[in-house]
Amino acid sequence: MEANRRLRHRTCMLRLLSLVRGVVRQYAREYGEGGTRGTGGRPSTLYWHATTILSVRRGDRVALGGDGQVTLGTTVMKADAVKVRKLLEGQVLVGFAGSAADGFALLERFEAKLKEYPSNVPRAATELAKLWRTDRMLRRLEAVLVVVDARHSLLVSGSGDVIQPSDGILATGSGGGYALAAARALVAHTDLPAAEVVRQSLTIAAGIDIYTNGHLTVEELPCPT
Repeated sequence: MEANRRLRHRTCMLRLLSLVRGVVRQYAREYGEGGTRGTGGRPSTLYWHATTILSVRRGDRVALGGDGQVTLGTTVMKADAVKVRKLLEGQVLVGFAGSAADGFALLERFEAKLKEYPSNVPRAATELAKLWRTDRMLRRLEAVLVVVDARHSLLVSGSGDVIQPSDGILATGSGGGYALAAARALVAHTDLPAAEVVRQSLTIAAGIDIYTNGHLTVEELPCPT
């Protein structure tokens, strides 16, 4: 009797272990390592949702701003990150959206390109986009750059795009669409200066997008009218 009881117990435990293993394998196929859904049954890493970046060119000023939230999965990891930087002794402003580490890596490479072409920001951005597109390591980086100087506003992506807006307003990131719509409305219907348009538009985006907060960094440069 004791032997039969032990055998039944062992059989039940083996079946339970097999069931647990099956559930774990299914979870790994669907969500990947770290609990986010993968593709093609392959593990994936957690996706960093980061930021709304907005640039507005108006009158004799151009402003670039971004919020400070960094989100890992469903957790806010940092609320006061600074994702807007001054380069080339303050002559160029750059903001990034996407992975924070990837954004900083791209900033370093863009700064190197600026030093090669110090008076030609579009050329530096184009050279970065070409390198980003073709380099095996760089094309893994997941971020988007918004670059502005006194004369140009550019969006640079890993797909090789270098985009200059016709109205002087650029936005990217998780709340970029909301910020862009707000900025266009404020430019059309108010006399607010560029920096204030950026602040108000990012505040509106922060009220809608869960990956954007109200801790804002806004920088501006003079530009010819």
